[in-house]
Amino acid sequence: MQDILVLYYSHRGSVRALAERIAAGIESVPGMQARLRTVPRISATCEATEPAIPDAGAPYVELADLAECVGLALGSPVRFGNMAAPMKYFWDGTIAAWQNGTLAGKPACVFTSSGSLHGGNESTLLSMMLPLLHHGMLLMGLPFTEPELSTTNAGGTPYGASHIAGANGNPTLTEAESRLAFLQGQRISNLAKKLS
Repeated sequence: MQDILVLYYSHRGSVRALAERIAAGIESVPGMQARLRTVPRISATCEATEPAIPDAGAPYVELADLAECVGLALGSPVRFGNMAAPMKYFWDGTIAAWQNGTLAGKPACVFTSSGSLHGGNESTLLSMMLPLLHHGMLLMGLPFTEPELSTTNAGGTPYGASHIAGANGNPTLTEAESRLAFLQGQRISNLAKKLS
């Protein structure tokens, strides 16, 4: 089995829901499996710490996960049109992997969730692509050959799967959002399989 790393940060559960659907799409391809990982929260208070193992959800990512994966799906909630600080903090600490070319040539995709329809989904997806490009990854999105991309009135962009959680942070994906996340997982899995 070959692993695709599904690395995400989720505050209210929406990005985690997308990650789980992407993982299902990855695992629908024979010989491929998803490795779900998250990043710890960060705080401006120097004494604040997170437990070594999260209370719920995926384990924390380790740099070894980057080396062992054949592809990467990266997810973060929208924070003013950008990825969340915990995810940015993680990527800022990957200099050794960048120097070693650990991720160079591996396929990658991105996904996000926002509180409103025009909450910065596309700019957040683009912001998450920047460190991946610097790492030499091969980025893929969602083509308009997927009919849900043209008909959704919720999340879904050609840059990657997305979700509109609303002001209350509802993590329940619409049928189109769920389908697009699954298809994105399936696409990266098929591409990683071909490349490796």
